[in-house]
Amino acid sequence: MNNKIILESLALDLKRVSLGYHRGSIKMANRFYEEALKRRDETDMSQIKPYMKKLLKNIQILLNDKSRTAEDAQMLSTLVQNYATHYLR
Repeated sequence: MNNKIILESLALDLKRVSLGYHRGSIKMANRFYEEALKRRDETDMSQIKPYMKKLLKNIQILLNDKSRTAEDAQMLSTLVQNYATHYLR
């Protein structure tokens, strides 16, 4: 599968994680978090820039600090979306 599509889908999953935690829908947020991890594992890391590899590897850290999960997921979603839009064709 194309990295662009995978990363755009990952960004959407992370956005849903953020919205879920912000609204208090923890079960829904956790489901999309699992989907985000699957998308990350589908990514061909050999074609990704080093800084994005580092961000993708740290997705599992998102849930460590529950007070910041929504904000961190939103930030990561934006970074991944921008990367997919500007660097992948």
